[in-house]
Amino acid sequence: MKKVTTLLLAIVSFACSNAQKKEFSKEALSEKLTTIEGSEMTFGEILEKFKGKSLVIEVWASWCGDCVKSMPKTKELQASNPEVNYVFISMDKTTERWKEAIEKHEIIGNHFFVNDGMKGALGKALDVDWIPRYIVIDKNGKIVLYRAIETDFEKINNVLKKIN
Repeated sequence: MKKVTTLLLAIVSFACSNAQKKEFSKEALSEKLTTIEGSEMTFGEILEKFKGKSLVIEVWASWCGDCVKSMPKTKELQASNPEVNYVFISMDKTTERWKEAIEKHEIIGNHFFVNDGMKGALGKALDVDWIPRYIVIDKNGKIVLYRAIETDFEKINNVLKKIN
C-alpha cells in the first residue's frame, strides 16, 4: 500500500508540475531582465509593451543545442504568423554570448537577457525546466499555452491560428 501511495503522489506531482498556467505569478512579473540596449525592464513591463497583441515567448540560450537546432522552426513559425510578436528570453551566461548568438543565428524579435540564469528567480517563477521553452499569449493578455517545447511547433502554430 505504501508503494502505491508513493507512486500516486509522484504521478500527481508530475502532472501538477506540467500544468498549463493561466497567469503569471507576481514573482515572475516583478523580475528584471536586461534589454539589448543594456537597460532593465520587469517581465511585467515587457508583457505590457505587447498588450493587445498576440505574443510568443521563447526561453532559450546559445549554449543549448536543442535551442539552436530549433531556430529554423522558429523562423518558419514567424513566417507563417507575421502578425504575432516574438520575445526571446535568453538564459545565456554572458550578455556577450547572448548578443553574438542573436547576430549569428539572425534571430528577429524582441530580445531580453535573464541576469541570474535558468535556475534563477525568473526561471523558477516560469517553471523553466527545459529549453527551448515556448509560451503563447493571446491579444487579451491571457496565457493560452504555458508549457511547450521544441517538439510542439505544430501545436504552437495551431494555437496561433486559432487566436489570430
